[in-house]
Amino acid sequence: MTDKSSNEQDIVGNQDSRLALLARYTPNMVMITDEAGCFDWVNPSFENYTGYMLQDIRGKRVGDVLFGDDTDPETIKRIRQKLYENEAFEADLLQYTRSGSPYWVHSHCFPVGPEQGVKPGFIAIQNNISDRKNSERGLRIAASVFDRSHEAILITDHNNRILDVNPAFSRITGYSRNEVLGLNPSILSSGRHTPAYYRSMWHTIERTDHWRGEIWNRRKNGEEYAELLSISRVHLDHPGQFYHVAAFSDITALKNHAKELNRAANYDVLTGLPNRQLLEERLRAARSHADRLRRGLSICYLDLDGFNTINERFGHAAGDEALKTLAERLTQTLRSGDIIARIGGDEFAILLHSNASDHVFQRILGTVGDTLTLAGESITLTGSLGVTHYPDDNSDAEGLIRHADQAMYSAKEKGRNQIHFFDPRLDEHRRKRRSQLMDIDRALENEELELYFQPQVNLHDGTITGYEALIRWNHPELGLVAPKSFLPAVENSHLEVPMGQWVVKEAIHQLNHWREAGTTLSVSINISAQHLMDRSFADFIETYLRLHPDLDPGLITLEVLESTALEDTQRASNVLSKCRCLGLQVALDDFGTGFSSLTYLRTLPVDMIKIDQSFVFNMLEDASDRAIVESVIFLAQRFAHPVLAEGVETMAHADALKHMGCNFVQGYGIARPMPAGEVLDWTRQWQQLLDEEGPDAQHNPASSFVQR
Repeated sequence: MTDKSSNEQDIVGNQDSRLALLARYTPNMVMITDEAGCFDWVNPSFENYTGYMLQDIRGKRVGDVLFGDDTDPETIKRIRQKLYENEAFEADLLQYTRSGSPYWVHSHCFPVGPEQGVKPGFIAIQNNISDRKNSERGLRIAASVFDRSHEAILITDHNNRILDVNPAFSRITGYSRNEVLGLNPSILSSGRHTPAYYRSMWHTIERTDHWRGEIWNRRKNGEEYAELLSISRVHLDHPGQFYHVAAFSDITALKNHAKELNRAANYDVLTGLPNRQLLEERLRAARSHADRLRRGLSICYLDLDGFNTINERFGHAAGDEALKTLAERLTQTLRSGDIIARIGGDEFAILLHSNASDHVFQRILGTVGDTLTLAGESITLTGSLGVTHYPDDNSDAEGLIRHADQAMYSAKEKGRNQIHFFDPRLDEHRRKRRSQLMDIDRALENEELELYFQPQVNLHDGTITGYEALIRWNHPELGLVAPKSFLPAVENSHLEVPMGQWVVKEAIHQLNHWREAGTTLSVSINISAQHLMDRSFADFIETYLRLHPDLDPGLITLEVLESTALEDTQRASNVLSKCRCLGLQVALDDFGTGFSSLTYLRTLPVDMIKIDQSFVFNMLEDASDRAIVESVIFLAQRFAHPVLAEGVETMAHADALKHMGCNFVQGYGIARPMPAGEVLDWTRQWQQLLDEEGPDAQHNPASSFVQR
């Protein structure tokens, strides 16, 4: 008996050791707790997976360590009830590692105690089922998406037989699930697409496992609808086994809305004609087509003459009817392919796919002139038509329409029922002028302009009587630019008055500077007609003189160009008279070059006459020029005005002018125009030369004046 009991104990001992080894090395997590549910022992798998070491959690309640916010409260409650009743249980449970990561386990727990020869408690064996739970969740989500998706979803096998459809499929197509199972999706075909279209679609699927596009199908009730369809080929692990998953949404409403938006965006509501946006699009395409065929285009801009009177007389409703009728007539007049668009109001644009001849344009105006009946009364309209031809006018679509519009305004200036053709060369000149004006405007802002000064000399004693202020442009790239290169662009532009005001201010500034330096000099300032006729001219001069009370206004001479047309000579006379009352002098510049010399001489309050240099240059060789110079001097003497001759190149010119009775001269024979900073030194040197005596005196211009 003793030996037998000993053997049994050995067997039991071996079994306990094996069970201990099993608990230690099993990948399952094993926990042993006391009867209160506190940790007593855990195996290494538990420690490795959860991050909790036995020494850290022994004596702590399982729930306090492993449970978290998302652990199901009902499951926890049921577990606690089983533990209280000392009963075994199984449950799927969400637990948390020491780092806070959730994981799912299937927990099998059973009580132990004296019956098993151990102290009371519980043993729990847990399997990690996170992967299975995630898969189940993914399947539930997928099923929910399948059932609740607003997009129709259908699944077919490799033979393209329908295996399943979702509720959205039935809602969109009208077919129930049972009606389509086992059928081919071609039951939805609308017949709009060719077999080649479907072959291309399936070729793409076979090549890329995917296709996406718009397609027209037909509902069960026969109604066609547009769908945005996406087809994916899904391969399984088995070779050659695959499924097709198609998802689509009904975009019929979107297509219809897009069509409405397109019409609203591209067509005129009243007439149904294309609007400017669509015309520009069509014109861009027409330009490319014309380039390929080496053909031309004609772009016309039509404006109805005096159409406002129609609205005022008959009302806007009748005016709208007139526009609709005219739109229909013009459309019928044009050839197939030509386009007429309503730009707005009573303006239309026409695109002709050729360099149309004049009779085509006359036919358009003739259509406008056909009798209309409004409120029982017959009326006749006329139109002004502007035309530009492509590619002679090689502008883009927007530019062609703009140029035709410009030509239309020129036609309107001619009167009613007129045609005007756009001249690209003239427009190029205008563009260059606009560009130059922008550069000049920038030059004013950046202080790139500068005044040069050319001396004026008394012929009788050689003394300097003053300087003429001449504008120059210190261009940042071109260097010093002469006035003839930029002043013509300024003439009759928005910059003429600002530039004139700058010249006046700068000239007065130099006068003050020279006065402060101890030298009193006078300055002549050129005044353009537009600047002179500006309503603020006299007030500007008066205000600026008040800002410089120490300056003698008599040192300033305003030079008015006789070659410039003064539209209102009486007003010009009043302005100049006011300036003379302020103490300023007035000179009539370039005398003899215009058509109103005698009129200006008689009507304008003038203190001096300046002979234009074009006559002085050749007067020694050309008898006609000499006769003009003599006549101007004679007229000036009769009107008791002193005379200044410009363009004096040599002493021979000066001698001849002196004998004719000319009082003053200026020109390169005396000095070229010089910067303001050189004026005082040049003036001193000239005066020194006048005062010098000796054998070399005859070789300098100043002494030559004295000797004469």
